[in-house]
Amino acid sequence: MADPANVKIGFVTPISSSSPHFEPFRACIPKEVEMEFEGLGIVRGSLESLRGADDRVVETSARLARERGWQGVIVSGAPVEVLNPGLLGRLKEAVDVPVTTALESCAEALKSLSTPRVLLLTPFVESMNKLIRDYLAGCGIEAISPADTFDDYRDAMKVEPDDVYALTETAFKANPEVQAIYFQGAVLDPLKVLDRIEHDLARPVVASNPAMLWFMLSRVGFSCSISGYGKLLRDWPGIKG
Repeated sequence: MADPANVKIGFVTPISSSSPHFEPFRACIPKEVEMEFEGLGIVRGSLESLRGADDRVVETSARLARERGWQGVIVSGAPVEVLNPGLLGRLKEAVDVPVTTALESCAEALKSLSTPRVLLLTPFVESMNKLIRDYLAGCGIEAISPADTFDDYRDAMKVEPDDVYALTETAFKANPEVQAIYFQGAVLDPLKVLDRIEHDLARPVVASNPAMLWFMLSRVGFSCSISGYGKLLRDWPGIKG
């Protein structure tokens, strides 16, 4: 088990590490954990620009893990993974410490909560959502996503917490049979209303950044209970084999 005083995790993101949408996530990181954010800044307009970025992501993650003494590496951004099939496998071969991605972490979180039928909410266009749904299907998880999508993922950064709640409530009422609500793409940020959503809709909520935190810290032997961000971080379930 990791020494809580020495947990040092790298967080590699395709966008800028100074993006304001990371601030709510930083607030939920335990004080015993040092999280180093590294922004690659490789998105050029459309998220389709991430095709072919796998070499850069793998090489940078492996190099920084060695240079900075990271005990684990998180690579965020579902688009970079679904647009570069095999990325996770390449990362696991190249990085000498535990490494995970947004999609792997979220799939593991949904499995840990025993919720194989989920409502998928993202800031992405339908073509990207389909790739994510296909990935989840390969993990044994059925995902349903609303027909209405954002025209550009950056538009989601303008959505206020109450509006995230309203969007979720509307989508859930159209799909009440789902067992969980899954937010992928942290620019559509549910963190400030996550507990409220869980309470009012009586469904667990998995959001990508908290899921990556839970999964990676669990991988390095660290566990805790973090209030205010839903069942996953509060109850801290074990990873299902």
